[in-house]
Amino acid sequence: MTYGTLYLCATPIGNLDDITVRCLNTLKECDMIACEDTRHSLKLLNHFDIHKPLTSYYEHNKKEKGEYIIGQLKEGKNVALVSDAGTPAISDPGEDLVRDCIKEGIKVVPIPGAVALINALIISGQNTSRFAFEGFLSVNKKSRFAHLEEVAKDSRTLIFYEAPHKLKKTLSDMRKYFGNRSLTLVRELTKIHEEVFLTDFDTAISHYEENLPKGEFVLIVEGYKDDKLQQNTENLISVTERVNALISEGIDKKEAIKKVAVEIGLSKRDVYNEYVRGEE
Repeated sequence: MTYGTLYLCATPIGNLDDITVRCLNTLKECDMIACEDTRHSLKLLNHFDIHKPLTSYYEHNKKEKGEYIIGQLKEGKNVALVSDAGTPAISDPGEDLVRDCIKEGIKVVPIPGAVALINALIISGQNTSRFAFEGFLSVNKKSRFAHLEEVAKDSRTLIFYEAPHKLKKTLSDMRKYFGNRSLTLVRELTKIHEEVFLTDFDTAISHYEENLPKGEFVLIVEGYKDDKLQQNTENLISVTERVNALISEGIDKKEAIKKVAVEIGLSKRDVYNEYVRGEE
């Protein structure tokens, strides 16, 4: 017997109009839909007049339900996996089901759509050229602090998810390991109260001492910069402007970069990299 296919269906993270035509067709044509919360998914499915057998699949039943879903797939049935919102298998137990399907030789097909981390990143104003998704921090203090320490000197933009009732504690813990870096908080993506808060840790901590956090948050944190770079170059523009000023005086670009490196106490390579980024 030919095995069925597992379809990873990305559903809207807020605005229902963000669902794709391909996703709707897949949900209508599959034999069964595996949902993180059947009650939540049923609202979405009813809205689009989709009526298919549902089964729950979430963190606390993923072992037994995973075996059941694999069994259905082996019988030739096509199964669509959806999370409560966004793309399955991102900070989601769907990751385990995908891994099990691969082991069993079952085809897995992505049905692209909304994912909160990417949409938050592109409107954050932070560097998008290199980034790392870190998901949710552990509630276990030791694991939480170990995680923050591990990424504290990562030069890539860092992306975290956080629930509103944990936000203030998370901001405080991050401040201890990251310092007062630039930070963008994005909440309620694609919903009526969507908000993008471009700030830093000190300002954000102060803000949420007076304002109750509401909605699900994505935190976009500026990557680590060398201490000398932090102290001597407030931003890329200062390096770029200084190099360009010297060039305008008739100094060769290579010599201008060398001169700026000496002025601010950085290597020529660091100044060159900052100059190139500032010119982009």
